[in-house]
Amino acid sequence: MMSRSYTNLFELASGESPLPSSGFSRAGKKLSRVATVPGVLSELDDEGFSSDAPSSVSQDRMIIVGNQLPLRIHKRPDGSWNFSWDEDSLLLQLRDGLGEDVEIIYIGCLREEIELKHQDDVAQELLENFKCIPAFIPPDLFSKFYHGFCKQHLWPLFHYMLPLSPDLGGRFDRSLWQAYVSVNKIFADKVMEVISPDDDFVWVHDYHLMVLPTFLRKRFNRVKLGFFLHSPFPSSEIYRTLPVRDELLRALLNSDLIGFHTFDYARHFLSCCSRMLGLSYQSKRGYIGLEYYGRTVSIKILPVGIHLKQLRNVLDLPETESKVAELRDRFRGQSVLLGVDDMDIFKGISLKLLAFENLLTQHPEKRGKVVLVQIANPARGRGRDVLEVQSETHTTRERINRKFGRQGYEPVILINHPLQFYERIAYYVISECCLVTAVRDGMNLIPYEYVICRQGNDKLDETLGLNPSVPKKSMLVVSEFIGCSPSLSGAIRVNPWNIDAVAEAMDSALVVAEAEKQMRHEKHYRYVSTHDVAYWARSFWQDLERSCRDHVRRRCWGIGFGLGFRVIALDPNFRKLSVEHIVSAYKRTKKRAILLDYDGTMTLQNSISTSPSPEVIGMLNSLCRDPKNVVFLVSGKDQVTLTEWFSSCEQLGVAAEHGYFLRENKDAEWETCIAVPDFYWKQIAEPVMKLYTETTDGSTIETKESGLVWNYQYADPDFGSCQAKELLDHLESVLANEPVTVKSGQNIVEVKPQGINKGLVADRLLTTMKERGMVPDFVVCIGDDRSDEDMFEAITRAMAGPSLSPVAEVFACTVGRKPSKARYFLEDTTEILRMLQGLAAASEMQSMKNVTKSFQKVVIE
Repeated sequence: MMSRSYTNLFELASGESPLPSSGFSRAGKKLSRVATVPGVLSELDDEGFSSDAPSSVSQDRMIIVGNQLPLRIHKRPDGSWNFSWDEDSLLLQLRDGLGEDVEIIYIGCLREEIELKHQDDVAQELLENFKCIPAFIPPDLFSKFYHGFCKQHLWPLFHYMLPLSPDLGGRFDRSLWQAYVSVNKIFADKVMEVISPDDDFVWVHDYHLMVLPTFLRKRFNRVKLGFFLHSPFPSSEIYRTLPVRDELLRALLNSDLIGFHTFDYARHFLSCCSRMLGLSYQSKRGYIGLEYYGRTVSIKILPVGIHLKQLRNVLDLPETESKVAELRDRFRGQSVLLGVDDMDIFKGISLKLLAFENLLTQHPEKRGKVVLVQIANPARGRGRDVLEVQSETHTTRERINRKFGRQGYEPVILINHPLQFYERIAYYVISECCLVTAVRDGMNLIPYEYVICRQGNDKLDETLGLNPSVPKKSMLVVSEFIGCSPSLSGAIRVNPWNIDAVAEAMDSALVVAEAEKQMRHEKHYRYVSTHDVAYWARSFWQDLERSCRDHVRRRCWGIGFGLGFRVIALDPNFRKLSVEHIVSAYKRTKKRAILLDYDGTMTLQNSISTSPSPEVIGMLNSLCRDPKNVVFLVSGKDQVTLTEWFSSCEQLGVAAEHGYFLRENKDAEWETCIAVPDFYWKQIAEPVMKLYTETTDGSTIETKESGLVWNYQYADPDFGSCQAKELLDHLESVLANEPVTVKSGQNIVEVKPQGINKGLVADRLLTTMKERGMVPDFVVCIGDDRSDEDMFEAITRAMAGPSLSPVAEVFACTVGRKPSKARYFLEDTTEILRMLQGLAAASEMQSMKNVTKSFQKVVIE
């Protein structure tokens, strides 16, 4: 029999919203917020599980979701379970930064398997006593999820290990990915049981739950959702090898705030979004944001800190003082170098031992005086690579001890059995230097703990015979490839692969002057003591509140299926254009102005064939034949190309080069909207553009009569964007005193005379129609990109003036759901053409009616 959390797995696998579980009321009555524990929390009607439901929660509430609950679990002799808080859990420690007025609910797995018959009782106990909601995952599914996809695929890849062979990470296994998705859906079920979507905040932690944001956003479009990644995020060259790369990126982008330990990790993520999804980011007033379908996804960069209160409490324990005294006597007359690492392939333990061997080889005087104590915590993963690390570590340690050891002196002390926390703290206190030489690590808080322990307290100073008035000292040797490295400016940073450099750093740490040791320690202590875990949590919470501030006033739509789901967030006045509505308005109006963009509106953006199809030509001719219509095509193309393409459209007005050239119909001459006396500035701008074209592979220069365009559509996205910014600055500098504007657009940088834009065409068309006694009572204006916003703005401006009828029907429409000055949108080019076809059909029908009436009149006469 399957557990309750597993009963909807097959429904969930379809990618649809999960069905109510067995704990939900089917009769439309009120049901418990936690389905398995009746009446514990406030209740909600079952129709109230949408994001528009009114809230009954008065205080702020944070739902923290992690792979494991911050609980210790122990089975009593009678078979019952004993639970207690895990004081070492980061998820528990971060509550110090959220404030006492914030209610916290935890969702996660338990470290032990609970029998099905006990799951309801355990869930009720954990909710009542700890406000924890356990997710019960069947063992076989959990193994595929955690030991399979998380530890076999994501964890190695995020630490820069490519699966080049079955022995290195293993080939991608689709069944493990399906298990990962299934477990994330189970977690989503648990969140849905307790969330009040308009009030609660959800904070998801780490790579185990990277697709959870999609399932939550799909169910509650306005959910206030933050995600923090505690591991590294690899560069795009590494990440792009993952077969489900787009699914994970899009899932993370369904969060409101995404947090990283370092700028490097955030930069890699942003680069992946740029290269694989075509998204760009902006930094405004210190905040980095990605525009994603009308939503701004904020990026947070802040390393996590340690729990100062817990650490200081342990320093005050009598057991710690006793252990420090024991170690003081044991290592009297020796300098202790300390390493504390998990026994896995990325911690660089063997490299550290080799560097220490090099130190003793090159500096014989240090033999007998320097000891390396390596505390090896159990590996979190499992497999052959862990066994290989253990074997190499033991072999290297034995060789060094045989080579340099003697009676009473053991150069390398390897501690591979579990230590009590106070015992580890005691080693920190007596060590001259802490060595962290991981080859890749997300954060690593060992250096922070070491700094606080070296600060000590009065009792430990007395035990060690230190003068309390003398400044404390400490030394750190840290790898460049760990998350805490950028925040430790006084540490000696090393490349752990360079054995000689690490050995030299060890020597420097031992011989540096006392005053410098004190200065370095003071710098580190000041940072670590002010940037603790509470500071980190409080900062993330404040940024999450800021990121979600405008949720209430935005209109949201969900689009896409499965893991391709995303939410469109738009202004309340922005809505989809109803074809029936515009056709109805079209039929009852008499004087119509129609303005149409071409590229991206009547033909697909970046399409191989950009010339108009026979269907488009026929539709335009139908609209132009209607005597009530004035139709203008407004394009960025040159007049030669447009003349060739639309030669069969005799009554079509055409504006080329964004409105610089204009003609009212095929028989009219081309004229310019703005008189430009000279284009001498091209001689200044073109050499600059050529310089950037030569240095940017894939870029081109498009020369128009009215301007110059630098296009980097086929260049490397990151490099092209970087070069475009440089080119924009360069051109603005050299053309500062010229009558031109320099603008950036979608993969372009353009220089053109001041005042030229598509809005000029709209203004001129409406003014001309008014002068001819044809004040429009119907206007439709359609475009897809930034240049078309000038037309929308001109149309909106005209609504308040004499150029339009007071009762005019105005339809400014953009292609795609995105922020725009237009009030309407249609999804894509296909819908635009369908709408225009509807207008053309209405004109044809009216024309046929007029012919029929004329014929009937002739017959009657």
